[in-house]
Amino acid sequence: MVAIAIIIGCILGAIIGINAPTISYTFSNYLAIAIIAALDSVFGGITSVLKGNFDIKIFITGFFGNAILSILLTWLGVKLNVDIYLAAIVVFVGRMFTNLAIIRRYYIDKWTKTGNNKDKIEYKEEH
Repeated sequence: MVAIAIIIGCILGAIIGINAPTISYTFSNYLAIAIIAALDSVFGGITSVLKGNFDIKIFITGFFGNAILSILLTWLGVKLNVDIYLAAIVVFVGRMFTNLAIIRRYYIDKWTKTGNNKDKIEYKEEH
């Protein structure tokens, strides 16, 4: 089911990407930081689902709040001629790697426990 959603998403993304207008250089920093902030929120949402404490209100406010704050930091940096958005990128990417590590550990533990249970069941059946 997830594989089908990924395939459909990739096809739609490719079709939209081919037909989408090119973002001008002046707005590329804003879009890049907004995408990184949104991805941080998505990884955080996946992590909270796995931990069992997901709240849609927190996810939505974090999703838009992070994107808006990062865009405002980028705008302020442009006005001051300082690359402030780099600080936001470091924070968001750091959190994305942390959440990805949590997600990875969750699935490794899940698969390891499943593998150990199969070994135990086979061992019990043999003896």
